[in-house]
Amino acid sequence: MSLITDTEKYLTKTINELGYKTDYVKLEKSKMPEFGQYQINCAMQFAKSYGKNPREIAEEIVSSLDLRFTNVNIQGPGFINVTFSNQILIESLNKAIDNFDEFVDKDYTKKTIILDYGGANIAKELHVGHLRCNIGESIRRLAKVFGDNPISDVHWGDWGTPIGLVIREIAETMPDLPYFDENYKGEYPKISPVTNEELGEIYPKASLRKKEDEKYALEANNYTEQFQKGVPGVRALWKHIVDTSKPDCQAVYDFLNCKFDLSYGESDANPYAEPVIKFLSDKGLTEMSDGLLIMHVAKEDDNKEMPPLLLKKSDGAVLYDTTDLATIMQRMQDFNPDAIWYFVDERQSLHFEQTFRGCRISGLVPDNVDLKFYGFGTINGNDGKPFKTRDGGVMSLKGLIKMVYEKIEPKIKEEITGEEREEVAKKLTVATLKYADLLPYRKTDYIFDIDKFTSFEGKTGIYAVYTATRMKSILNKFSTGKEVLKEIDNSDVLDIIVKLTELPKNLKSAYQDVTTSYIAEFIYELASLYNKFYTNNNIQAEQNSNLKETFIALTRLAYNTLTNLLDILAIEIVDKM
Repeated sequence: MSLITDTEKYLTKTINELGYKTDYVKLEKSKMPEFGQYQINCAMQFAKSYGKNPREIAEEIVSSLDLRFTNVNIQGPGFINVTFSNQILIESLNKAIDNFDEFVDKDYTKKTIILDYGGANIAKELHVGHLRCNIGESIRRLAKVFGDNPISDVHWGDWGTPIGLVIREIAETMPDLPYFDENYKGEYPKISPVTNEELGEIYPKASLRKKEDEKYALEANNYTEQFQKGVPGVRALWKHIVDTSKPDCQAVYDFLNCKFDLSYGESDANPYAEPVIKFLSDKGLTEMSDGLLIMHVAKEDDNKEMPPLLLKKSDGAVLYDTTDLATIMQRMQDFNPDAIWYFVDERQSLHFEQTFRGCRISGLVPDNVDLKFYGFGTINGNDGKPFKTRDGGVMSLKGLIKMVYEKIEPKIKEEITGEEREEVAKKLTVATLKYADLLPYRKTDYIFDIDKFTSFEGKTGIYAVYTATRMKSILNKFSTGKEVLKEIDNSDVLDIIVKLTELPKNLKSAYQDVTTSYIAEFIYELASLYNKFYTNNNIQAEQNSNLKETFIALTRLAYNTLTNLLDILAIEIVDKM
């Protein structure tokens, strides 16, 4: 249990014993640090309930506090300011030097959580928006820190019109392929007729033609229905396209340290499509409307339009809504999760609201299972508009990675060469992209300023990694791995120690609010405080042996904390840069 949590429990018990009944007393970070590190602000609340002067209540509380606090004082009408004794800080933080779990208050019911993020569409190149898979990955890692059982699923978009469009274009350019011969009885080729590079050219061309040629669009839809229904040749070509496209997308996810426990696609939910439709129909929740099987999910008190779920076309083809419901049915049967969380563009919020309503109304998902949509904002260029290439096209994620890499690589020290240089540049590229992406609040649109985010100073991933590298170098020179905190009267040391007492609440807020922005901010603040300490104090020249040991122990504590926080963001450190 962290120092702050333990102290809050102590305060709650103490104040209840004074006769002021409360379930929880919160220890707040001081707004007036000159008076104390933390504040206890409950006296005003009790004054209203008990009809007493708040300052009188504050004085009662102060007189009952134990020796864990020093410099206890009351300001204004009843704000109690407290400072932890050095001894209590030393005891608490020494436990955490090599044990990050000391900062994690695991007072929650542990959950099995399915996290859906990634969302690559087969046959389409990952665009810059797919960078936001970082959010789901970091929340997966954070949930694991808190003891949950997170199960991540990339959820490939492999069952829709984009692949139908690609097949339609292949049918025109390579009509003699056996996949299009209904009378073909032989074995289909084991090698795909198209490469991933060719797919990157085919889809944009086909997508443009679809907008301009209605007949072409209908034919593409027909091919989509054929591979969904299992027409042998078209299904075989579909599999080639999937197997060709997946590795390229997966390589980008791997580069970004986004790890998926499951590599399911929409196609894996297909066997559940008819069962989920039967489940809904048997409950009398479906009806035909304009040739579509639908399910109404609107409520009488809705203050906005709530369209129905579209389940099946008259020709039997299932639709996007059905696929998502089928996926949920599959997940419930396979994993019986306590929660299913989706990390998708904020603009998909209506679709997920419809889907979740369908699950609740039908009983497909029990009420005690947490269904949540965690939307995210867009990545914009310096003009404030969605990030584009110089010629105005959609920026690919690989294109953005390349831009950042080429900006960072020349900044690395000249003596780092060869494969080591490439590895350092790659890790710093990932750090740059991830930190920039995870620093804003999840729902916020943000501008990707490449000059700002590739700087070695300020709120950047490179600055955080640089600080960790500096710490590691110091430890390699001076640490035996056994040092502990002994003296913390030094103001730079104390600033870091007090900051670290705030970490448990920071992590808890990130976990509860499902956003990593708090952690990214804390990383910057910790790195800045350590660099200030490093500038003001000469570890090697320090003559006071207790203080020197404290400096080294502090470095190890800060290093282990920083690297654990960076790991939650899936950022790796380097030995030199």
